[in-house]
Amino acid sequence: MRVLIVGCGGMSRAWIDYAVKRTDIEICGLVDVAVSQADACRERYALSCGTYTDLAQALHALKPDVVFDITVPEAHAGVTTAALRAGCHVFGEKPMAADLESARAAVRVAEETGKTYAVMQNRRYSKPIRAYKELLDVNCVGALAVLNADFYIGAHFGGFRDLMDSPLVLDMAIHTFDMARFLCGGNAVSVYCHESNPPWSWYKGAANAVCVFEMDNGCVFTYRGSWCAEGCPTEWEAEWRAVGENGSAVWKGTDDIYAELISDPHSGDFIRPIKRVDPQWSWEGNSGHEGCLDAMFAAISSGSMPETCCQDNIRSMEMVFGALESARSGRKVYLIN
Repeated sequence: MRVLIVGCGGMSRAWIDYAVKRTDIEICGLVDVAVSQADACRERYALSCGTYTDLAQALHALKPDVVFDITVPEAHAGVTTAALRAGCHVFGEKPMAADLESARAAVRVAEETGKTYAVMQNRRYSKPIRAYKELLDVNCVGALAVLNADFYIGAHFGGFRDLMDSPLVLDMAIHTFDMARFLCGGNAVSVYCHESNPPWSWYKGAANAVCVFEMDNGCVFTYRGSWCAEGCPTEWEAEWRAVGENGSAVWKGTDDIYAELISDPHSGDFIRPIKRVDPQWSWEGNSGHEGCLDAMFAAISSGSMPETCCQDNIRSMEMVFGALESARSGRKVYLIN
């Protein structure tokens, strides 16, 4: 497939590293508002393709099969819809857009054009999350009542994130919210969110957030996070606890994953006896960006929809923007599903 890269900043490396490994992918062009970025990218990977600053010109000249949208969040909707209307499939970085209506508009364009728009949710693709998902199956932990995620990292990015109004919720929590949907198998129907920014924060906007989501399957998902928490960091995948009718399961974000289930439901003990259950580790796919891109290309080749297609990912976006609306209004927000 002929792939056009749009956005040649630091994040593009993970995508291009993947593309150049595959013999069935040709990078046919590089687009960036700063042509020097595109030229540097071409030189870094010893590519022979052209570089462009104008997306429309590149789409018209190259007629790619797939566009990789690796631009900043504010540009995602415009790049995506232009590429879809030009007859391309789009694989893009999260979030889908900087506002919910633009994200929904992108979904409509994907459906109108019959093209696939899939979103990079790389944290769905790893052996640990798939192993944890095994434990959360209804035949193991049972029907979930509680799913909690804690995320605490002091991330000094510099650049656009430092200037965002809600850097944690908009740019990072989308990953954790999407992971929660994947793990519990439900979509959010309401949210209450409180944002804050401590005096020592190096972010302009709120770097801390606490969110409570009600899911449509009866599970309550809570999120606690900070992007300016120095020391004692969690993993980027967060730390998780799930409580179901048969017991509980924890995941520290590493390979430390296990469940403790009731071993004797008829016990009269004050604390019922439990047994430890470990995951099967049956998933064998690639991790991170590679795993997600594998799934995207496999879906295109088979004519199916990727797991992270825009029609699914919009539900994670609704969680993000519902949380932002709640934080700004100080009230519980009901989501449209």
